[in-house]
Amino acid sequence: MAVILGIDPGLNTTGYGVIACSGSSLRLIEAGIVRTRAKGTMESRLAELHAGVTEVIEAHHPDRMALEQLFSHYERARTAILMGHARGVICLAAAQGGMAVSSYEPTRIKKTLTGNGRAAKSQMQMAVKLQLRLASIPEPHDVADALAIAICSYHLERQTV
Repeated sequence: MAVILGIDPGLNTTGYGVIACSGSSLRLIEAGIVRTRAKGTMESRLAELHAGVTEVIEAHHPDRMALEQLFSHYERARTAILMGHARGVICLAAAQGGMAVSSYEPTRIKKTLTGNGRAAKSQMQMAVKLQLRLASIPEPHDVADALAIAICSYHLERQTV
């Protein structure tokens, strides 16, 4: 059985989802968000994010981490820089936990789960719900995205084995 930690990185809110994979069976272990204080300094917010992700890693001992690839439009350079800081401390937590990190582009995640690289959030939430056999759609969207990233990693890793 493999345990995958999916992360939807953000400086304000980072979604995470931990899934167990055995053969073709997927099971939700835990999902949630790590929030930082919006009024805190950059350094304190990054420390909070690192501590939150580290806590999840220590609680579940995942085999690997799957992370959304950094992307940005040139109009939003500041957002890309902030996201880079968040991804950096998340990758640091993974390295400290001794796990490999795989990154996936948003369109690749959507195509893997729905067959459509431009799928709407609602389609993604429904795909996550169905694949994990959940009673309801995972919310907030940060959690659904993190679970989608973990599921994508599972499917893509199976193709290479």
